[in-house]
Amino acid sequence: MDRTSPDLARLMDAHLALIATDVERWLTLFADDAVVEFPYAPSLGGPARLEGIEAIRAYFAPITKHFQGLTFTNVQRSPSVDPTTGWMEVHGSATLQPGNIPYEQDYVMRMQVRDGRIVHYREYWNPLAAPRGTFESFAKEQA
Repeated sequence: MDRTSPDLARLMDAHLALIATDVERWLTLFADDAVVEFPYAPSLGGPARLEGIEAIRAYFAPITKHFQGLTFTNVQRSPSVDPTTGWMEVHGSATLQPGNIPYEQDYVMRMQVRDGRIVHYREYWNPLAAPRGTFESFAKEQA
């Protein structure tokens, strides 16, 4: 039985549809005090935690231009006992810019919602699947 709340299911679908295509619309899915976490990002020079909508915007607005044609396939959504928290497993494909570098990544995403908005988002991915130096150069752009 799928215990996923309608808000959570809607936000999961909207997240996948908007993250690579419209950052400003994607940001409307988040609460102002939302937290985004990337537990493995520090191994590539990225932040482990973003707190608040402005920090999330500052990180994602410039980085998304590097992920051209990002699409998600093999989406598997899994509810938790708490209907406001859910998990997704997805495969992402893109071309990284500059350089037209093929990018393939498997993600595990955890999302928690409150009052129709994302309040906590955690994304797990394999740092070894990223071409060496790619994310370090993204981080330098943001500095």
